[in-house]
Amino acid sequence: MGHKVHPGGLRVGVIHTWKSNWFTSKKEFSDALMEDVRIREHIYGKLSHAGLSDIHIRKDKQRVTVDIYTARPGIVIGKSGSEVDALRRELHDMTTKNVQVNITEIKRPELDAKLVAQSIAEQLQNRVSFRRAMKRSLSSSMRSGAQGVKVRCGGRLGGSEMSRSETYSEGRVPLHTLRADIDYGFAEAKTTFGRIGVKVWINKGEIMPEGFERDGGAARLGEVDARRRRRGALPGELEQLGPTRPGRREGGRGRRPGPGGGGGGGGGGGGGGGGARRPRRRTGGAPETPAETTPAPTEEAPPTTEAAAPEASAPEAAASESTPGESKEAKE
Repeated sequence: MGHKVHPGGLRVGVIHTWKSNWFTSKKEFSDALMEDVRIREHIYGKLSHAGLSDIHIRKDKQRVTVDIYTARPGIVIGKSGSEVDALRRELHDMTTKNVQVNITEIKRPELDAKLVAQSIAEQLQNRVSFRRAMKRSLSSSMRSGAQGVKVRCGGRLGGSEMSRSETYSEGRVPLHTLRADIDYGFAEAKTTFGRIGVKVWINKGEIMPEGFERDGGAARLGEVDARRRRRGALPGELEQLGPTRPGRREGGRGRRPGPGGGGGGGGGGGGGGGGARRPRRRTGGAPETPAETTPAPTEEAPPTTEAAAPEASAPEAAASESTPGESKEAKE
């Protein structure tokens, strides 16, 4: 069975960092962890209508810094900062520490998986067709510059009695490529006939190691992988990826050898021995007629000898047939 892994947690320490940064002793670890959980639950519950995407927390002994990423910063800030001040006081009562709240606006919400999932869930709650909502979000994310998007909805879609899940995808979403920056978001639509879960994966491109672009100016490794699978990689690029599988031809797959035969390897081809092959008849245009080969005069000599051979052997056969008869007469 496949094990579904969160794309963000899989890439922590590779291309992403932790969403909570603090250090404490082993005895205080559980209290600090539950404090983070309570902070996030309180902010998501109070500002659920503000289009929140992510919350990052940094803590030390005397201060807690909370970074809120939202697509609607005006709702979070409020009139002359009243909402932020109220949120800061509430977090101070929860943690008994000095609290600093930073609000960061998301410029392109179409490339944020959490916001895309929330928008689809809101449309499902407003009785919009799930196919229309999924395809609309898919096309808007691709127009905004995403390299690949995958959307999955599961539940009683369309109010049907039997629950099911449907998936739409476009582009390239390599979940096993750790250098690929894949954003994942989940939201639930609370409808009258049950809850519908929405999952969104968005591929924002590849995050290369530091200094990769400056070293050789080579093509991106993902493009080189794709070109090698299509047998179109350049000779210099293959050195970055190591040797290809032995027995593969450079010219592509599915090509047949010429009439002269020859050993075939690789994809679809593979000729036999050295004998000539009958040309294939084309479907379109005038059919090709095979070239008639004129027999060489040296090849006509064997038939004459074969024809003379039966004549020469005829007296011998007659003699052999007459021999038993003569022996019978002699006995009589």
